[in-house]
Amino acid sequence: MNTIDKYSNNVTPTWCPGCGDFSVLRSIKAAAMKLNIDNHDLAIVSGIGCSSRISGYINAYGFHSIHGRSLPVAQGIKLANQGLTVIATGGDGDGFAIGTNHTIHAMRRDIDITYIVMNNQVYGLTKGHTSPLSQEGFISKSTPLGASEPPLKPSLLALASGASFVAQGFSAQQDQLIDLIIKGINHKGFSFINVFSPCVTFNKFNTYQWFRENLIDLDKESGYEPSEYKKAVDKYIKTSGLFTGLLYKKDFSHVQDKSKEETITPMVFENLDIKKDFDELMKDFL
Repeated sequence: MNTIDKYSNNVTPTWCPGCGDFSVLRSIKAAAMKLNIDNHDLAIVSGIGCSSRISGYINAYGFHSIHGRSLPVAQGIKLANQGLTVIATGGDGDGFAIGTNHTIHAMRRDIDITYIVMNNQVYGLTKGHTSPLSQEGFISKSTPLGASEPPLKPSLLALASGASFVAQGFSAQQDQLIDLIIKGINHKGFSFINVFSPCVTFNKFNTYQWFRENLIDLDKESGYEPSEYKKAVDKYIKTSGLFTGLLYKKDFSHVQDKSKEETITPMVFENLDIKKDFDELMKDFL
């Protein structure tokens, strides 16, 4: 019988007690368990930051990449072995500061991977300075007078960039988060899940209680249809991005069109005589 312990590697996370990332870690494991994904068929790729340590806490293939570069690595892994379930993870600074360019183009390509951003609206690992998603007026060591710049709108950016699955979760609503991750993995295309994951040490404004009081649940709204792009954009604007649930899902992704042109055998299983090819190539340079 498959259990969640199958995905535990007995490495104790070093996050602060109460960090929302604990819930995201368990949700990924629970989603893998419910989908019965074998450990050797799961790849977790992360960037840099508190949340990006998550790749070392799961019994699966793990790649701890460099700052803002988790998505290029994740795309390469998926293209080399299409049979893997590839999940890229990171924080809001990792994905929407130094990694913004990679984020946008990964969404545009619509490759079949799932990207989970643990959004705590602050740089936690570097001791609490303002991130690209911090609210105006946010006081930190880098903005003692309050942040003067408006925050990026992650899920609105995902819609504009071409992600075919866009959702938002909250660490304190684990059942819904697990369901969203399952749906994201099952979706054939780029799945973006923005998770409100409170930093209990450095963000004293966007707390668990604050999110409970301000978030609305789209999954409980009757009549909302996530397959309509314009309605998804309007809903994001109307709620100021303060919601959980599935915002948008394109039923037919262009990934399904391209899959017919791709080799059935993953690149990693191709019979490649690399040394022979290399020696032949080098003849021109001798």
